[in-house]
Order: sequence, then C-alpha cells, then structure tokens
Amino acid sequence: MRAQFVLSEIGVGLRRNLTMTIAVIVSVALSLALFGGALLGLKQVSVMKGYWYDKVNVAIYLCNKGDAESDPNCTEGAVTAAQKKAIETDLGKLKPVENVLFETSDQAYKHYKEQYGNSPLAQSLTPDQMQESFRVKLDDPEKFKVISSAFSDRPGVQSVQDQRDTVDKLFELLNGMNVAALALMGLMLVVALMLIVNTVRVSAFSRRRETGIMRLVGASSFYIQLPFIMEAAFAGVLGAFLATVLLVGGRYFMIENGLELAEKMPLVNFVGWNEVLAVLPFVIVIGLLMPALAAFFALRKYLKV
Repeated sequence: MRAQFVLSEIGVGLRRNLTMTIAVIVSVALSLALFGGALLGLKQVSVMKGYWYDKVNVAIYLCNKGDAESDPNCTEGAVTAAQKKAIETDLGKLKPVENVLFETSDQAYKHYKEQYGNSPLAQSLTPDQMQESFRVKLDDPEKFKVISSAFSDRPGVQSVQDQRDTVDKLFELLNGMNVAALALMGLMLVVALMLIVNTVRVSAFSRRRETGIMRLVGASSFYIQLPFIMEAAFAGVLGAFLATVLLVGGRYFMIENGLELAEKMPLVNFVGWNEVLAVLPFVIVIGLLMPALAAFFALRKYLKV
C-alpha cells in the first residue's frame, strides 16, 4: 500500500511539473553527454599518442651546398662522406637507437613531391636542394635529448628534429577541446542542479497540504521526502539514458556510418566500442545519484525535516 502511494505521488509530481521535469531531463542529458564525450576525448588523445609516438622518428638533417651561406651550422659546406660514416657509426653505438634509415636527397625530393607536388615551392625545387638525413627510430620516444645532445653540434649536421613536436601540437589542440568540453559540462551541470532544486521545491510547495497532513499523522522524514527524491532520480535516469544514446549514436554515426571518419581518416586510430561501453556506467550512475542527492539536500532545508 505504501509503495503504491509513493508511486502515485511520483506520478502526480511529474504531471504537475512536466515542463520543468523535461528541462531537467534535457539539462542532465547534455551535461552527462559532455562528460562522457570529454572522457572519450581524453582516451582518444591517449590512444593517438600511443599510435603516433610509436611511428614518429628523430630526423638528423645533413648540410648541403645551399646551406653553407644561409645556415650557421653549415659554414664548412656540405656534409662529407667521412662525416656521414662517422654519424652512422656513432648512431649504431647509442643504446636508445632501435633502427637507422638513411634518406638521400633524391629520395627526400621524391617524398616531398608526393606530399606537396601541387604547391608553387615544389615546382621550383631540385633534388640537390633537398637535404640528406638519417631517420632514427628510438626504443623510447622520450629519449630524444640523447640524440639531440650527441649530434646537434656535429660537423655536417644542419639540425636534429623530433617529429613528435609536430603531432604534439595536434594533441595540445585536442586537449584544449577536452578542457572546453569539461568547462561546458560543468556549466550545464550547475544549470541542471539549479533546475532540479527548483523543480523539487515547486513540487513540494504544490503539495504542502499533503506533506503537512503526513507530518501530523506521524510519517517519517524519509517517507515524506521519498516521492520527491524518486521524481528527481527518475528524471536523472531518463537524462542519463538520453546521454548514453547520444554517446553511442555519436560513435556509430560519426566514425562508422554517416560521416565515416574511420574510413576517411585511416591514419587516426579512433576509440572503439569497448572504450564507449566503459564510460556508460559512469554516466548512468552520475545521472541517478546527482539528482537524488540534490533533491535530498534541497528538501532538508525546504521541508525542515
């Protein structure tokens, strides 16, 4: 009988405050979708770092004839065969080095044409203007400084570049987007909490006569609060459900179908379904607990029970 009464009171409260309840559901759904999206974004950056850091190399660019006048590191002219041999020998002795690949100026010119063949600069370049280089694969990408300190000032070396610097700029952009998503999620969360508190208080005010009678007949504080807490929890669960739909639908339509990013961007290792499914329990639990706790503390002050 008591359970039936509580359920009937929940139904009455939801009907009386339908528009505010819908606003709570939408706010909770958006805030939780942003929360889940931010978690997936952090995981995406982590996955991409592991993928790209395993592929990038350290490039040791050697001096050519054109660098003698324009580059202070190449005042002695183009690199000699003896200098190249000494660099290759020393690279083989270094512990962090996993593999060394030598790229000739002709090979560098060919690769440049393949990537930037339509640019005006590519049309004016000749193979002898391209730099020879050693492409060094490290067993640990974090040990770039070992190569840099050993070869930056060597005769015949124009520069030593860590290709991680290029991809790190992308990761900084992605991390910035995650921070922005978390900030927006926080704002939406505050809005959702304010709506929950106001909705609960309006519902409690509209049923002040019923709660007064319940108090007079000796109903416990928990029994008086329960219908209001359940209303907020119900709205939160619906919001969490919508958030999970948004996350799953976003992964499905953006990466696999619809935009088909996985096919259009094969070099990007996107997060899989396992990562998405791992985030959903957090979204559901927060969607259930956050409104219920907000309603509980709002009622303690408002009803003074």
